[in-house]
This record gives sequence, structure tokens and C-alpha cells, in this order.
Amino acid sequence: MTLGFLIMLEIAARRYCGVPGPITTQAREVIFAPKPGPLYGGMALMMVVLTWRQRFIAAGAAIGIDIVFVLVRWAVDAKVDSDHFFGNGALWVMLGCAVIAVTRRTGKERVLLLKGVGLGLLLVAGRKTGDTWLLITSKTRPTVLDPYVATADHALGNPSWVMGRILRATAPVGTHIVDVVYAQLAVAAVVVALYQLRNVAAERRFPSHHLVRTFLVIGLLGPAIYMIFPVVGPVFAYGPGASGTGGVQWAVANLWPNTPPPIGALHPVPYDAITPRNCMPSLHTAWATTIFIHSRKGPRLLRYAGAFWLVATLSATLGFGYHYGVDLVAGVVFALTIETAMRAFDRGWDRSGIQLVGYGATVFAALLMAYRYLPVEMAEHPWVFGPLLLLAMGSVIYGYVRTTRRWEPNAPEPAPVRRPEPQPEPV
Repeated sequence: MTLGFLIMLEIAARRYCGVPGPITTQAREVIFAPKPGPLYGGMALMMVVLTWRQRFIAAGAAIGIDIVFVLVRWAVDAKVDSDHFFGNGALWVMLGCAVIAVTRRTGKERVLLLKGVGLGLLLVAGRKTGDTWLLITSKTRPTVLDPYVATADHALGNPSWVMGRILRATAPVGTHIVDVVYAQLAVAAVVVALYQLRNVAAERRFPSHHLVRTFLVIGLLGPAIYMIFPVVGPVFAYGPGASGTGGVQWAVANLWPNTPPPIGALHPVPYDAITPRNCMPSLHTAWATTIFIHSRKGPRLLRYAGAFWLVATLSATLGFGYHYGVDLVAGVVFALTIETAMRAFDRGWDRSGIQLVGYGATVFAALLMAYRYLPVEMAEHPWVFGPLLLLAMGSVIYGYVRTTRRWEPNAPEPAPVRRPEPQPEPV
């Protein structure tokens, strides 16, 4: 199924964008300079199935191969950006482990090693798939719905405008910290995943559920919503663009972050064919929420790091003008719904899992409908719709916490209801 999905994206990228898709770009990186991405992160995930001796050998081989590639490129005077130097070695090691699994391993050992390789390659393919999705959204959606979302955001007090001014006031320290957190979200995910998968080599099996699975599903399904609800974000639609100047000619008005957008007649607006329509929902929020959830069972330092990463990611998405506040609300609901579905799939679907997934999907759909068809009403009655938005998100959070606690293996059984014993009638 995953291979079929990648083939469909490959065809769509070539047909609608005229560029190679995820399969071709990944195959090119066996030889050509790789784009910045989680190649070494994927290799780290693959190595959870190896012994410590095998890990050192794999890491040394990857670094050695990368050094050879760098020297060859330097010798032939290849024009390569400094961020594109390393990564081929990690890909070669993962492919080499796949060959070893097929030719030198049998039975459960072969299956385990192939699962490890598959996990690492899926992380890398997920990045390529996301890049292709974003390119398709920019080429196939010539208009965006930012005026609708910006108007609906009045119900929450225009948090992107507020956080944008706060970050500007704390520059350069505040902006640098949240920028690093925002850019290195995949690193945080790999750290949490490595903690969850730390015992795979000893137990010779993967846990039934871990972070990477939910992370990948969010990345695969989220961009499909971009196609339905294309939005570029405040800094592009109401500001100068991420580069500082490039988006002014396409912006509705140059207002962000000083002046909230006015409430007026709404209609889709045209935008360039380069900027991804990747705001609704906020997948950075969804991923950071998932990292926070999966870090709860780790040691204290990991729990603190998960909480910090969530807060910093939310601050960055708003403060840099990449998302509206309502995007974040939708992203939290989206993440919890996907996480519930993945957990329910692993443990077997029951009534509570089906109900929570159905409820989360209904709330998510209702949010999108409200942003599209009730934005003016939301802006004109913020004291009604603002609490309603937070209540809807809070209800999904409460349902998730309550349901998953009952799913824990050591969760206490609910106390039986004691009925009062009937008293004998007086004689």
C-alpha cells in the first residue's frame, strides 16, 4: 500500500509539476548529493535492531562512505551546497543492511532486520513525500482561503499577530531559540522514538505502538487536507513573506504583525505557484503534540523536553507568521484523532476507540466547515465562538486522556456500582 501511494505521488509530481517525485529523488541520492533531510536519523532508527558492535560498524561505514563522496566531489569541483555534503553514507548502509537481511539472515532475524531497514527508509521517504505534496499544492491550487481563516482567527484574538510582536520584542534571543526548535522537529521525534525503541535489539521485536508510526501517518494524511483547504499563512497573505520581501506582491495587504486584518467581504485570493498551501491544519502542531504525548512515559528530562518542544513549536508557528491560531486548534484535534486510531488499530477496535475516532473526525470536520462558512460570525462574536473553539479542542483532549487511560495495562478496573440492599417491610 505504501509503495502504491509513492507511485501515485511520483506520477502526480511529473504530471502536474513536471518534476521528479519521491521515488526518483530518493534513488538519485544513492549517487548524487542529498538534500538536507533525516538520512542519518533514518539510519539511527534502523540501528535499534542491531547489536552495539554492529551499530559502531554501521556508523563507521556511513561516515567513511560520506568522506569518500565528499573527497570525490571536491576533486571534480562539484558545485554542492555545504548542507548537501553528507547523507549518502547513511543511505548506502541502510540499503546494505537490506541486502544482508535477504542474503545472510533467515527466519525472525531476517524479518527483524528488514523491519528496521523499512522503518529507517520510511522516515526518509516521509520527508520526500511531504516535499512532493507541498509542491503539488502550490501548483494545483492557484487561490488560497487565507481571508476566511484570518477572519475566523478574530475569535481567538488574532494570536499570530500577538505572538509575532512578542517574538519581535524578544529578538534576537527569543527568535533564535524558537527557530532552532521549529527547524529541528524531526530530531526531537527521532530522540523520543529511539527511547521508545531502545529495547528492540534485546527483545528481538518492536513494540506494538511507537511515535514513528503516528508521525508518518500524520505526514501522509495531513497534506491531503491542504488540497481541500489551501492556506499559505499570515506572513505570506498579510505580510512580506518568509524571505522578507518576496510575498508583498501577492499579499492581500501588508499588515502582519502590527495590524490585525479587517473584517470584510470574503473571497478566495490568487497566490503564486511556489509557496506551499500548508497551513490547515498545522502539522507542526500535530507533530509536536504527538511528541509531547509519547514523551510522557519517559524519564523526567524527556518529559520536560517534550513539553518545552510543544510550547516552543506553538510559539514559532504563530510568532513567525506561519500559522493562524485556528490552524493550531485543528492541528491538535487532527493529531489526537490519528493517535487514537493508531492505538485502536494496534489493540483491536472496540466501542471506545471507534467513538473517540468518530468524535475527533466530526470535530475536525466541523472546525473546517466553521472556518469556511462562518468566519464573519466568528469574528463578530468572539466571546461566543472563541470559547466554543477551545471547548471543542478540550473535549477531544479530555476524551483522549480518559479513553487511553482505560487502555493502559495496569489501569484499575472501574469500581462496581453498589446497589442498596432492599430493606424488609415492617410487620
